[in-house]
Amino acid sequence: MGLQIIKPDTKIDFIGFRKIAFLISALVILMGLGSLVMQGGPKYGIDFAGGMIVQIKTEKQVDVETVKESLADVELPGLVVQRLGLEDDSEFLIRTSSSEVSSGEVRDMLSTALDSGLGKGGFEVQRLEMVGPKVGKDLRTKALEAMFFAVLLIAIYISGRFEQRWTAAAVMATGLFAGQYALALTGMDMAWLIVGMLAITLGLCWYLKLNYALGAVVALVHDVTITVGIFSILGKEFDLTIIAALLTIIGYSLNDTIIVFDRIRENLIGSKGKGEFKSIINTSVNQTLSRTLLTSGTTLLVVLCLYVLGGGVIHDFALALLIGIFVGTYSSIFVASPVLLGFGPTPPEVDEEPEAA
Repeated sequence: MGLQIIKPDTKIDFIGFRKIAFLISALVILMGLGSLVMQGGPKYGIDFAGGMIVQIKTEKQVDVETVKESLADVELPGLVVQRLGLEDDSEFLIRTSSSEVSSGEVRDMLSTALDSGLGKGGFEVQRLEMVGPKVGKDLRTKALEAMFFAVLLIAIYISGRFEQRWTAAAVMATGLFAGQYALALTGMDMAWLIVGMLAITLGLCWYLKLNYALGAVVALVHDVTITVGIFSILGKEFDLTIIAALLTIIGYSLNDTIIVFDRIRENLIGSKGKGEFKSIINTSVNQTLSRTLLTSGTTLLVVLCLYVLGGGVIHDFALALLIGIFVGTYSSIFVASPVLLGFGPTPPEVDEEPEAA
C-alpha cells in the first residue's frame, strides 16, 4: 500500500467551496490585469527589450549596496545591480537597458565608477553581453510562438486522448489550424494572436461538447494569467527563463488536472449513472488528494530550495515555478472540476448498435 497522508474515507466538500474559490481567483486575476494595464504591459527583460549584462567579481567581500553606491553617478538607463550566487562568491550582475551605447563605452563607464568606489583593481569583469533591440524583438516573438504552439498542441491532445473522441479531436485540430491561418492573415501581434487562439479553443471545446478539455484549458489560462499578473505586481522582468517557467507550469498544471479528471471518468463509469455528478467529483478529488499533496509538496520543496539557494540567475525562474505549481494544484481542484460540473461530463458518442431485446 502506497504512502497516504490523507485518510481514504476523507469526504471534504471541495465543490461546496467553488464560489469562494471563483471569487478569490477573480480578485487575483483582476489585480494582475490591472497591474499590467497600469504598467503598459509586461516589463520585458534585456532578453526581450535589448540592453547589456555585465558580470563582475570583487576581490574582497562587499555587499550589494556598496556596489550600487559606487555606480550611483553612472548615467545608464535602467541600471540594476543584483547579487549573483552566494554571499561568499562576491559576484554581481549589472544590467542596463541601454543599447545605444557601445559595449566598450559601457565597460569604461562601469570600470571608472567601480575603481572609485571599490578601489583600483578591486574587481574583475567576467563577462559582458549585449542584446540589440531587433534581436530582443525576435527573441520575444519566438518565445511567444513557443507558448502559442504549446497551447495549440495541448488543446488537440487533450481533446483526443483525454476525451477519447478522435473525430471531435480531428474537427478541433482542423478548426484551430484554420483559425490560426485566418488570424495570421490579419498581421496582428503574436501576443494578440495567442489571445485569439485561446478564445477559438474555448469556443470549439464548448461547441463540440469537449467538456473535460474545456475545464483543462480554462485551468491552464487561469494558472498562466495569475502567474503573469503576480510577476507584474512584483515588478519582475519577463525574459527567456520566465517563458521556460510558464511552459513548465502549463505542463505541470495539465498533468495534475488529467489525474483528477481520469478518476472522475472512472468513477462515473463505475457508478453507471447512480448518484449526483457533484458527489462523484467530490469523491474523485478526495481519492486523489493524497497523491496531489505528496506530488505538489515534494515539487514545491525542491523549487523552494532553488529559490533560496539557487542564486540570482535562477531566482525569478524558481519564483515563477513556486507560484505556478501552487496555483496549478489549486486550479485542478477548485477551477477545472467546478467548470466540469457546470457543463457536465462529456456525452459519449452514439456509434454503437442497440442491443437486441
